[in-house]
Amino acid sequence: MRPALRHWARRLFFAWVAIAFAAIAYGVFVEPRELVERDYTIAIPHWPAACEGLRLDHVSDVHTGSPNNGLENLDRVIAKLVASDSDAVVMTGDYVILSVLGGKYIPADVSAPRWRALTARKPVYAVLGNHDWWKGGLQVRRALEAAGVVVLEDESTRTTIRGCPLWIVGVGDFWTAKHDVHKAFAGVNDDAPAIALTHNPVLLDEIPLRASLLLAGHTHGGQISLPFVGQPAKWGKPENRYIRGFYSENGRELFVSPGIGTSILPMRLGVPPEISRLTLRATR
Repeated sequence: MRPALRHWARRLFFAWVAIAFAAIAYGVFVEPRELVERDYTIAIPHWPAACEGLRLDHVSDVHTGSPNNGLENLDRVIAKLVASDSDAVVMTGDYVILSVLGGKYIPADVSAPRWRALTARKPVYAVLGNHDWWKGGLQVRRALEAAGVVVLEDESTRTTIRGCPLWIVGVGDFWTAKHDVHKAFAGVNDDAPAIALTHNPVLLDEIPLRASLLLAGHTHGGQISLPFVGQPAKWGKPENRYIRGFYSENGRELFVSPGIGTSILPMRLGVPPEISRLTLRATR
């Protein structure tokens, strides 16, 4: 190689190394703090007129204790949910963190009382995730319920939100709980619409068509999404086909939250932490 070409090749190599280090630094130290609120309108077949325009804030995988995501960030998330004009909040698991590089386990007994500021303002419904069960699911459940959160594990509750009669159905986690779908829906005994919550979206095919919508998390939106490359979390993993956003398959409607915290890798790149603001409308 001629000296001039060798010189430019060396410069190009170091430029790419610098870009890679900058991207990693941004993904570790900056983007995990860049909380966004994103609006979605979801069209649901046979959605009743009484429920038209119902607004739900959906959060998942809060993982309090993951890097750059301590109690002060939880307070920030809750403050935004309190200020939101949503009618209710739904949460789809993983409030604690088992382990992540640079993280710190914060027990639910410490973090959960902060949710009282939200439950005093609007109804909050939740299911548990795999990290919650790994760190003691019953303790996590009790802590959330003490803060006023309605936790549903293979259970349902009928409620009325802003004049909309509605079933909220919680299905246990695919990995770490029984996820008894039949038991979860056993009490749904009238024609009011049903919103189902579960942690892992892989359960979509098991959810009865009776459910108007399934809300899930677990994937963190893949945590990394690269230009021209996409999301590495999907590569060679058919079970990860539901990464984030809205899906409609075989008469079932699904929304997957990108989540708030991190696990395994302590970074987000192209997938900022998100409060998903869902407006539910009838299919036109």
